[in-house]
Order: sequence, then C-alpha cells, then structure tokens
Amino acid sequence: MGRQVGCPAATRASGYDVGVTFAGGVDLGGTKIQTVVWQDGVVTGKGRVLTPRSGAEDVVEAIRETLRGAAYEAKVDLADATGIGVGSPGTIVDGVVNQARNVPGMEVSFPLAEELSKALGGLPVVLDNDVRVAMLGEHQAGSGRSYKNLLGVFCGTGVGGGLVLEDRIRTGRGSAGEIGHTLVADQGRECSCGRRGCLEAYAGRGRIEAEARLRVRKGKKTILFDVMKERKRDRLSSGTIATAIERGDKLAIELVDDAVWAMGIALANAQNLLDLEAIIIGGGLGDRLGRPFIDRVGGAMAPHLHVPESPPAMLGTELGDLSGAVGAALLALPAAT
Repeated sequence: MGRQVGCPAATRASGYDVGVTFAGGVDLGGTKIQTVVWQDGVVTGKGRVLTPRSGAEDVVEAIRETLRGAAYEAKVDLADATGIGVGSPGTIVDGVVNQARNVPGMEVSFPLAEELSKALGGLPVVLDNDVRVAMLGEHQAGSGRSYKNLLGVFCGTGVGGGLVLEDRIRTGRGSAGEIGHTLVADQGRECSCGRRGCLEAYAGRGRIEAEARLRVRKGKKTILFDVMKERKRDRLSSGTIATAIERGDKLAIELVDDAVWAMGIALANAQNLLDLEAIIIGGGLGDRLGRPFIDRVGGAMAPHLHVPESPPAMLGTELGDLSGAVGAALLALPAAT
C-alpha cells in the first residue's frame, strides 16, 4: 500500500465540479492515514497511505497529498472545500495534538490544525480525537443511526472509545469515552500509556505485536512475522493477524482470545455503568475479524452483566475503515453535525 496521489497539479482541471459543498475528512492513525471527500451525504473520493515514521512534518505532507488525491478522484478542487476535519489519536486541545504516542512527532505535543492549514493554503482545519470522530461518523451516517445511547470501541494500533449519550457525542473535559485505558487486570500487561493492565494492552495491535515478540523470544512458535513479511509490512496489521488465524497459528489465536477476554470485562463494566442501547466494535481488528469476533466479545461480556436479560445490541461498523474519515468530514460541516 503505497502513497496514493492522483492529482498531478494544483490548478483546477477541466471537469471539476464548481460550486458544490463538500468537506475533506482525515483519519490519522499510527498505521495509516485515510482521507475522504464527503459531498451530499456520500463519499465521492478517497485516499489511503501508510503513516510516515519519519516525523510530524512528513505526516502533514502525507495528509496533504492524500487529500489532494481524494479530491482529484471526486473531481473537486480541494481549495473549494468548506473545511478539513481531522481525527487524531491523543488528547486534543485547541487544535493541538497531545500524547499521540503512536504517531511519530506527536508523542508530546504538535499543533496539527495550524500546520495542516498552512500546508493547505489556509483552509480551515478542525481537529478532534480520532475515535470520537469515528463515532460521529457511525452515529450520523453508519450503524448507530437508530440509537441515542451507545458506545463505540475501535481497536486499531491502540484502543479508543467514543460515547453517545442522549443523541449527543459526549466529550466531557476532553477524554470522555477513553475505554482503552480501563483497567482489566491489576498489574497486567504493560500498556502504551506506561500503566499496566489496560484494555489497550490486550486489544491494541501495537501491544499485541509487543506481546507476540516477547513470547517468540521465550521460544513460542508463530507464523505472524512471516505473514507480515509476505504482506510487506513493517508492523503487525489486523490483516496479518486474521491471515495467521485462518492458517491455524496458535499464538495468533491465543492473542485474540486474550483480546476477547479483556474486551468482555471492559465492555461489561461500561454497560453496567451506563445501560447502553448498543455497542459498536470497529477499528482495524474489529472490522477485519468481523461478526465472529463481535459475537465472541458479546459472549465474554454476558457473565459480567448486572442485567444479563437486557444486553446492548452488539454492532459492527457500517462505514468500515472509513468511519473516522467520514466523521472527520462531518466535523468540518457544522450544518451537518
């Protein structure tokens, strides 16, 4: 999966739609950057590229180029966009990304909205947490449309959550819905946040890879890293994990079993606290492993539910890996949100 850049020049090309209302959406992740053009309630262009590992400036450039490619596919001039929405890992304050540990150059603090706006010639850029943005997409345009109280759990490089209460995205003081750092095992596996026993330590791809490498050093056999090389990846992807499971790899199966167990505990606690109508499971791992994985998580929740006869509906995403990018575009269309 290489860089997708379809627009050879910044000038307006013949055949471009003029005067249409559209927004660009960016889902920034530790593994990939997904962009869309959202126009009249549909995706008319999209782009996808691996997240550069060489620093924040290169990440900004990759976003810019991938947005240009999406605009070219949509036959619109990016300069005419209402704005650009971005969903980013980390804590977001006034357009600044803080503690996005999975994105190079943004581990501490980086003014992403300002820098991306400069790169895009002054286009307005609005920024929010990536999972909250993905929930906006699923709540307004995906599988959560029929529900007023729901939780989204997105298992990507890390694990994030987005919360909708009484039909509104809940932001709290900036970190509402962060289920990835819910404690599931006292003094358990080390998490990317530096603590131990978080859900992310068991269900985030980054920590799944770290655990797999640790077990290999201890003598465990696996084809996970052989599959990773076959797929020309330098990091463990959801597709790699799924392929290894399909080939009967015992370590991959064990690691996903651990993820299911941890998700069951964390989601049951959330359900007992909030009495939700539905829970959406997405992100790379949720989307790739699909309905069987979601059903297993539902089964792992059941013994821990306070009211087991009224479980939440367990849903997959409808927008798939476009949830975050579509939600980000909606973020840049205030009339639509």
